[in-house]
Amino acid sequence: MEKEDSRKELKVSAIENGTVIDHIPAENVFQVIKILNLEKYNNQVLIGSYLDSRKMGKKGIIKVSNKFFKSDEINKISLAAPSATLIVIKNFEVVEKKKVEIPDRADNIVKCFNPNCITNHEEVPTRFTVIDKKELRLRCHYCEKITARDNITFR
Repeated sequence: MEKEDSRKELKVSAIENGTVIDHIPAENVFQVIKILNLEKYNNQVLIGSYLDSRKMGKKGIIKVSNKFFKSDEINKISLAAPSATLIVIKNFEVVEKKKVEIPDRADNIVKCFNPNCITNHEEVPTRFTVIDKKELRLRCHYCEKITARDNITFR
């Protein structure tokens, strides 16, 4: 009797309309959920974490029904998951697929890590210039302190 070549795959239903965030670093999936407030979203959200990926080893994926992200949300995704790909679905068809791009500026997205910065004491929106997209380093407009990837806290 021959042994059957059975492949084990995760089957997740397709979404009719919405956005798929693919190629998220596995350890950042729940950070992306938090910064997009998806835990409060009242529609179908499918989450996969630590999935096998030929490109990345392990990756995460988030499928969000009936949600199309605005530019400020896409900027948040790019800072938390610079390798992510956004796939826009309409009528079960892929209508757009693009890699996220780290913006030149990050306004009102992250907090300044400097406890003395005015943005941590007054109602002032934060403003950062992205000075290094590869290592992800941001310079605060107000106090000029550099916030590195490891110190980024989202607002």
